[in-house]
Amino acid sequence: MKEKISIIGAGSWGTTLGVILAKKGLRVELHSVFEKDNIKMRKQRENADFLKGVKFPSNLDINLSLKNTLKNKIIVIAIPVKFIRGVLIRIKEQAVSLKNKIFVSVAKGIEEKSLKMPSKIIEEELGRVKTGVLSGPTIAKEVIKGIPTTCIIASKNRKVAIRLQDVFNTKRFRVYTHNDIMGVELGSALKNIVAIACGISDGLGFGTNTKATLVTRGLVEIIRLGKKAGAKPSTFMGISGLGDLVTTCFSSYSRNRFVGERIGRGEKLRDILKNMNMVAEGVTTVNSAYQLSRKLNIDMPITREVFLILYKNKSAAKAVRDLMTRPLKAESIV
Repeated sequence: MKEKISIIGAGSWGTTLGVILAKKGLRVELHSVFEKDNIKMRKQRENADFLKGVKFPSNLDINLSLKNTLKNKIIVIAIPVKFIRGVLIRIKEQAVSLKNKIFVSVAKGIEEKSLKMPSKIIEEELGRVKTGVLSGPTIAKEVIKGIPTTCIIASKNRKVAIRLQDVFNTKRFRVYTHNDIMGVELGSALKNIVAIACGISDGLGFGTNTKATLVTRGLVEIIRLGKKAGAKPSTFMGISGLGDLVTTCFSSYSRNRFVGERIGRGEKLRDILKNMNMVAEGVTTVNSAYQLSRKLNIDMPITREVFLILYKNKSAAKAVRDLMTRPLKAESIV
């Protein structure tokens, strides 16, 4: 394939995508927003900080220049949500024509100040560019090993979705198309909150009964918020919804579940984050989701309790008691 892909952001997921696309035969240009990391990766031909031991294929290049990285038509934005806007502003400053470019977001979160999704931030900063969202149960350490994985590419433009599907699909990385960008982005963001809750449950020593409850009732909260935000409820039952939710809540590789587990064991959030070299998106997403639930007047008890634990120093044990002793009612799915 002659397609050339640019990936801006060299964390574990951006690097993983670069490697699997290069192994497919595409020319890939990977660019970190940190100059020292670009120099290091170019010299070592691997990303030792996030994927140690995974050597870059010969057709994966490290581009030192952000401006030069923007010359390719398909540009993947693999930046944590809280940093996306700043990177997009830098992209605008390069004075490069973005006409006919396709920007693909692979971030999973909600911007804290604006309460907007990554695709909306891209459109807000770059104008009416073509956009797509790649999401799903995609643990980087499994994908890089060639473990069979499925995901979603969502776009309002069907031609863009089909083109990106063809680009990203491999024999071990199956890609489905979707047109509900809001649903795909919300599902991928909100599942991280439930994963933190499941991690807290693990840290407290609870079992699968508790985690099953958190997953099912967490999904209800996701659907409630999604419907109010204009997403299709059926989206949350698919790969980027329930699929991503289950993976993140149960995987030993999940950063968000890991953060929750350590909180459940009594550690302080600031100490946990200080020793992590990767971003757990759910930590900031829970604040955004809690504010959004209040703005839209939606009952999200699990989200509320995780917010109180992370931001108001509520004890995990008290949060469990408060969830379990709420007024009794019939089960509701929405």
